[in-house]
Amino acid sequence: MASFKYNKKDIRIDEEGYLERFEEWDETVACALADREGVSNQCPLGPEQMEILRFIRQYYKKFSAVPVVRAVCAKVHQPGKCEYIQFPDPIIACKIAGIPKLSTGYPLM
Repeated sequence: MASFKYNKKDIRIDEEGYLERFEEWDETVACALADREGVSNQCPLGPEQMEILRFIRQYYKKFSAVPVVRAVCAKVHQPGKCEYIQFPDPIIACKIAGIPKLSTGYPLM
């Protein structure tokens, strides 16, 4: 386990940069993870980005799985492939959303 500071907050991640504790996620953590992944160096993240991240988290919390990209965009009422527009890769979006790495590998979307 590793950790780093972002805006005076300690953020614990694993060796691959996944958030250690799902429940510790908030907008500051999202900004920190986005910055580490090279997605954004500004906080807060845009409203469209946060809407996607919150939906991914809600879906994961309810189903213990990640949603299909098409479902994300439809549910957050954004254009098709919105996740690819807002983030370089859906896997990176899941990482920024604080979703743990699945035991079978990276989250499949």
